[in-house]
Amino acid sequence: MKTLSAIKEEIENHVGEKIVLRDSGGRRKVFVKNGVIEKTYTSIFVIKLDDSNDRRISYSYSDVLTKTVQIVYAS
Repeated sequence: MKTLSAIKEEIENHVGEKIVLRDSGGRRKVFVKNGVIEKTYTSIFVIKLDDSNDRRISYSYSDVLTKTVQIVYAS
């Protein structure tokens, strides 16, 4: 199992790269979004979504740790 610091470091190494994001919205809802990791901060990271509205969404590193959010790097 990864630690929060390992998850943060991995995401920081992929800033600017395209990703596929799977977000468990609860109650059997799963959202799949395409985007780019835009910035990382101390406790959150920001993803710019590839939709027509130029939306940004932020998640905490603990969301990745608890598998609420899964990131697939499109390298």
